[in-house]
Amino acid sequence: MDWRLLMTTFLTVFVAELGDKTQLATLGLAADGKSRWTVFAGSAGALVSTSLIAVLAGGLIAQYVPAIHLKRGAALLFIALGMWTLYRASA
Repeated sequence: MDWRLLMTTFLTVFVAELGDKTQLATLGLAADGKSRWTVFAGSAGALVSTSLIAVLAGGLIAQYVPAIHLKRGAALLFIALGMWTLYRASA
């Protein structure tokens, strides 16, 4: 196992998820206090499922598109989303 890749992936996803709408929705669901373990299991299962989809899609796309192009495309998408978010916030 590539421990460096594991830690890089963990830290990247962990930081990206802090304070995002998914975490806030989970916080809201858990605040009801009815069954926090059920909320945890549901949110953890959802994150695992979406991560599986991303890994499978990334593996499939990587067969046809070089990794550098995927990284550049992702970077451009993040920049575009950031610009769009800033534009919407100022409107």
